Amino acid sequence: MRLTAGCQLSFTAQVPAPLVLMLRPQSGASQTVIEANLQFTPQLTATEYFDLYGNACHRLLIPSGKYQITSQVTADTADMIDVNPDAAFVPVQSLPDNVLHFLLPSRYCQSDLLGDLANEIVAGIDSGYDQVEAIRSWIHDHIVYRYDTSDASTSAINTVQTRQGVCRDFVHLGMALCRNLTIPARMVVGYLYQLDPMDLHAWFEAYVGDRWYTFDATQSEPRGNRIAIAYGRDAADVALANQFGPLTLTDMQVWVQASNA
Repeated sequence: MRLTAGCQLSFTAQVPAPLVLMLRPQSGASQTVIEANLQFTPQLTATEYFDLYGNACHRLLIPSGKYQITSQVTADTADMIDVNPDAAFVPVQSLPDNVLHFLLPSRYCQSDLLGDLANEIVAGIDSGYDQVEAIRSWIHDHIVYRYDTSDASTSAINTVQTRQGVCRDFVHLGMALCRNLTIPARMVVGYLYQLDPMDLHAWFEAYVGDRWYTFDATQSEPRGNRIAIAYGRDAADVALANQFGPLTLTDMQVWVQASNA
């Protein structure tokens, strides 16, 4: 399906403030970007660069006062995510170099502290895709999706304790459990068609069968029509806007629509 998606961010700055944006999706295995643009109001020049994970970023200096950034993308997306129970566990010695860091504990994914739970969830299940699916299913069944129950400091350990959270928390827990089983896992942020309520979304990918597969514990069944914006070890790597100064986000609007083009 061809989708048109975007977000509009409104800021107020007391003084000129540096800002780094991560808002431009790129073509990949499950999406082909037809058009992507950023609009700045008032207009200014932003410098583009690519971070350590290949995400397209823009750096700019926001002037004092009110400022608005609009990002929009049109992309062809896969109607279904790939599902492959036969995808095998990949031994560490066979992993590509650029996948190895997705095995390590990170700020919000304390994978080294979740061994008992990980082994309990996958007991008797063959290593590989089926283990990741068991983790996704366990989170969907045992963690309650609830707004205002977590914040920017909430980690996978916190989510295990409270058994509630939002998509970001589901992702951190899923990745931490996978990494404990020596399965690389990375966070993805982007857009999901017909997400209700509409917002930016997060899911995770696990590396099994010599490729990345998508898993989303917030959904009861596999769903495609996603536009990935950024990838990273956890939420610290995929923030869509990083500010460095007295800058306040006053409003954010998100939309995802089927395109007739």
